[in-house]
This record gives sequence, C-alpha cells and structure tokens, in this order.
Amino acid sequence: MKVDWNWFNERTVKPIPKLLENIEEREVLRKIKQKIYLLALLLPFILFVIGFEIGPLVAMIKNSFYADDGIQVTLNQYITIFKSEFYLQAIQNSLVISLISAVISVIVAVIVAYSFTKFSQKIKNRLLMITNMASNFEGIPLSFSFIILLGNNGLFTLLFSKIGGDVFADFNLYSWTGLILVYIYFQIPLAIMLIYPSYQGIKKQWKEASSLLGGSTLSFWLHIGIPVLLPSIVGTFSILFANSMGAYATAYALVGSNYNLLSLQIASLVASDVALKPQLGSALGVLLAATMIGAMWFNERMMRRIRRDLR
Repeated sequence: MKVDWNWFNERTVKPIPKLLENIEEREVLRKIKQKIYLLALLLPFILFVIGFEIGPLVAMIKNSFYADDGIQVTLNQYITIFKSEFYLQAIQNSLVISLISAVISVIVAVIVAYSFTKFSQKIKNRLLMITNMASNFEGIPLSFSFIILLGNNGLFTLLFSKIGGDVFADFNLYSWTGLILVYIYFQIPLAIMLIYPSYQGIKKQWKEASSLLGGSTLSFWLHIGIPVLLPSIVGTFSILFANSMGAYATAYALVGSNYNLLSLQIASLVASDVALKPQLGSALGVLLAATMIGAMWFNERMMRRIRRDLR
C-alpha cells in the first residue's frame, strides 16, 4: 500500500504553526486586557494626583509670573523676593532650622533604631507601634502639648520651680531653641520608622565573620555596618529636610508670625486679611518647591554614589 506523504504533512505538520499563532495571539490579547484593567484601577489615583497635586502646582507656577493685578505677565515677584532682605531671611531661617532638625533627628534615630533591635520581638512590635503613633503627632496638637508642658506656665516649668530645681528658668519655648526642639521631636519618630528596616539587612554572620578575622565592634560598624545603613540615612535626611521646610501648623501654633519662616510668609501672603498678595506667595511657594526638589536631587546623586546597584 502506497502512503500519500503529502496528505499526511498537510493534515499534521502544517496546522501546528497555525495553532501556535492562535496561542500567541490569545496571550497578547490577554496581556492587553490585563494592562487595560490595571490602568482602569489606577484611574482614580491618577485623577486624584492631577486634581490635588499637579493642578495646584501648575496654577502656583502660573500665578508666580503675574503682577499683583493678576493680569500683566512679569518677573517682578521673583525680583522682589531676591531684592528683599526680609524674604531672603525667611528662606535662610527655614534652611537653617531644617538642616539642624534633620541632622539631630537622624543621629538620634540611628541610635534609637539600633536599640530597638536588641529587644525581643514582642517588645519590639510595641515600640514600633508607639513610634508609629508618635510620628503622626504633629501640627497644632503637638504645639499645644509643648505649651502645656514647657510653656511659661507649663506643668514641668511650674513643677520644677516649686521643688527648687528650676531647670527651665532660662528656657524659652517661644524662641528659636524651643522651635527647633519641637521640630526635632516630631522628626525623630519618622526617622526611626525609616531607618529601622535597614538594620534588618545587617546579618549576624557578618558580625561573626568580622570577629573571627580580628575586627572589633568599632571596626565592624565603620567598615560594614555604617556603609550598609548609609543609603537609608541619606534618604531619611532628605525626607526630614523637606518635611521641615514645608512644616507650617506647628510653627504657626507655637510662635505665630513672630519668627520669619518661609512657610509662615507664604501663608500670610495667601490667606492674610492685611497684605493679600497671592502672586508673591506663589513665587515663594515655587522657591520652596524648588528647594525640596533640590533636596530630592541631592538624595538621588548621593544614592548613586553610595549604592552600587544604581551606578
């Protein structure tokens, strides 16, 4: 019996590529539908970002190039800022208080986060829970709490004066020292929450290997521990710096308009009943946003220098 091989090839071999093409088309369609579904889920978040972040930012940048009448396009608002010692002082004061509070908070957070790792898991979870709650305690409630405790007639101020140990005799809560203290207080819990996970990346075997090779505890932290923590420390510092630059409610509730800070000046120009200049306030807001973007850029540059996987 003679076998027709051509018929055999047409019926068996040729349909296989067609079958594979159908499978590939279905896989492509499935991936397209999956992407459309994910985009649909992200749509509310995208609208939220556009409406409450990108929209106001674009409006602020646009208003900063208008004159006080809101009609004429000009650069006078920026010229006014850079020619005014008052507004330059506000920028300088905000930079100084942000740098000081961020540096001190990071140093304290590194030490406190390391101490957390020495406790049992149960105590560690409770400490992290308290730290998480404390990181959300800021603004007007925080300022009022400090006023009640350390103000001129505060609880601790009167208590120590009654028992003869007037510790807070020379301390003024409504001064630069008090303001920096409050900033540091609400920055430390946030810094701890950001730095603590980095300690999980330090393996116990590294300490044992360093000890077997004759390394001391100090040499381990200088050559192994701190380099591992450095990316987290740098990133935390930039976040704390930006957080301090934009802080408004805490400073306003504590010192009002007695001290010249950038965030307070922006609020006074935008919402004041005396000198309402929203265009000038928008220009100050653009400079504040540029400062924060500069801090983020510095953080990225430092990360690329420190982390090998980003080089």
